[in-house]
Amino acid sequence: MWSQYIALSLASVFSLSFAASTFTPARPPAIPLAVKSPYVSAWQQAGSDAEDGGPGNGGYLPGEWPTFWNGQILGWTGLIRVDGTSYTWMGAPAPLPTVLNQTAFEYTSTRSTFTMDVGGEISMKITFLSPVTPTDMTRQSLPFSYVDIVVYATDGSDHDVQLYADITAEWASGDRSAVVEWEYGVTPNDTIAYHQFYRQTQLLWSEITDQTEYGSWYWATDNTANLTFQIGSDTDVRGAFTTSGRLANTNDTNFRAINDNQPTFAFAVDLGSVETTPVSTLFTIGLAQEQAIQFDGANGSVSVPSLWTSYYATELDALEFFHTDYATAAGLATTFDNKVASDSNAAGDADYVILTSLAARQAFGATQLCGTPDTPYLFLKEISSDGNVQTVDVIFPFHPILIYTNPELLKFLLDPLFINQEAGQWPNTYSIHDLGAHYPNATGHSDGNDEQQPLEECGNMLIMTLAYAQRESDTSYLSQHYNILNQWTQYLVEEALIPANQISTDDFAGALANQTNLAIKGIIGIQAMSVIANLTGNAADAANYSSIAHDYITQWQTLGIAMDADPPHTTLAYGMNDTHGLLYNLYGDKELGLGLVPQSVYDMQSNFYPTVMEEYGVPLDTRHDYTKIDWEIFVAAIASSNTTSMFISRIAAFINQTPSNRALTDLYSASTGESATLS
Repeated sequence: MWSQYIALSLASVFSLSFAASTFTPARPPAIPLAVKSPYVSAWQQAGSDAEDGGPGNGGYLPGEWPTFWNGQILGWTGLIRVDGTSYTWMGAPAPLPTVLNQTAFEYTSTRSTFTMDVGGEISMKITFLSPVTPTDMTRQSLPFSYVDIVVYATDGSDHDVQLYADITAEWASGDRSAVVEWEYGVTPNDTIAYHQFYRQTQLLWSEITDQTEYGSWYWATDNTANLTFQIGSDTDVRGAFTTSGRLANTNDTNFRAINDNQPTFAFAVDLGSVETTPVSTLFTIGLAQEQAIQFDGANGSVSVPSLWTSYYATELDALEFFHTDYATAAGLATTFDNKVASDSNAAGDADYVILTSLAARQAFGATQLCGTPDTPYLFLKEISSDGNVQTVDVIFPFHPILIYTNPELLKFLLDPLFINQEAGQWPNTYSIHDLGAHYPNATGHSDGNDEQQPLEECGNMLIMTLAYAQRESDTSYLSQHYNILNQWTQYLVEEALIPANQISTDDFAGALANQTNLAIKGIIGIQAMSVIANLTGNAADAANYSSIAHDYITQWQTLGIAMDADPPHTTLAYGMNDTHGLLYNLYGDKELGLGLVPQSVYDMQSNFYPTVMEEYGVPLDTRHDYTKIDWEIFVAAIASSNTTSMFISRIAAFINQTPSNRALTDLYSASTGESATLS
């Protein structure tokens, strides 16, 4: 609506008056707010690049609209009224009440916390908590997120305070002309008040601009005596609060399009006389989709339910559990936050936590637990590129966080890939690239026409399957899938040493023959199969594959290393001695403990990378200026300590300084820190 864009422009003016906020441990390009699934994904743009999805205001919660990860506005407004004067603590409503002074921001692996000063009289602490509970399937399956607001007086006086928060129908569809229906209600035990809204015409298995077109959204809070609610147009509802500090307890019954007098779902809480003792208010936001994925499995295409439906009889049961579970969820979140921070600091570089704590929510926010407790699946959406389901070479850089938090989740992620291909739904002898062209349709490619990266995906599947089995001591999983793993290895034996003209996971860089980095992935995959064969009692296969892998690695060193260069380094492709690239596929050798690649290769690369380091990292290869965080981290993980610190510090600087205002990207300019533009 025009009111949004006028307010958005005004936000840049108001931001000039902000006292500087602190940002701990850094100021990310976009701040995660509610990030729990591919669809529950709300962010506060913090960068300044208007060409990267819209303006940012430097990381301040008030004065700018939150957005979906893809850039479209998600109406979400917060107001507070102190002694009859209204202020804005979130969003950019029009007319725009005085924007609060944000004094601090801090993020952890599960939380984004903003501290606001209200005229030197009241302090607000606003915490967005999206729980990450990798070993608790029940809680992890719930696509909901919390907003906890704590208010207290700072001047020693009592103040009359009312709190307001709303969301708009923009969450319900990527089509702003779509008609939305809604209702207001309370849970059967009268403890929780909620707004439920949804697209009137449900489009199962559909997305528009990556937003889902089916399911019900819930916006909820405690049903207390001092709560009022209202559903109506944005200006009417917000105006009612700023005028009186309360809402009319009315439900607009004129179901209409999102962009028609924008339907807004609001709560107001009268906090009464607020003193120095903190007063808290809790909100819950989330999406209930009882059917989650369309999957082409062993028995053809089936509808796979959201896993939470196995634990809760109704959507309201799930909502009630989540909302009343806040104290436990917050405690679990603190444990997880502390573990990530502690382990990151123990890795030897203080900057590492800047990346790990920012990436954790984002990584799990691309996934959705589905199926049943007996047959659970973890489905992953390839976000911000083409939306594929279960993309193998996207799972590969994602899988270390599962290995770290709960390796069983990696099995749940790989299972659909094995099921589809072992059922004969994929006609080629090499591994499939993905399970569907666009989420949530994991309907496979029975015609064999996916984005083919045969060498890449065969190597990835072998490495990841063994990585899971090693951590969980699950040799039965290796035996179960031995035939197809062996089939993929046969492909690698034929193709890995001298790669054909094909694309790798870095498909945007184009196809190239004899890629040095791609070859090493295939060779490591062969050695991984040797270990798999040993673990499953196939000694002859093990000896054969180990012999081939060791022979290939000897030849690879002659073909892919520019020994006459100063300093020596691996090349982008065989014989191209004036080229180089990130040799991130060495990671699999260390991860699996194979000992296949000589230490001299690791040392050589560690000595080389500092000579080509740019301001924010090392370019992916000599063809372009851009680089990728995931591959830089893979390289850093296996480098010498000094080179590791160099990579981590440059990536941390990128996170804190990039003008990008989208969620943390993996692809950016190593020299400028801007999000990369692919040509």
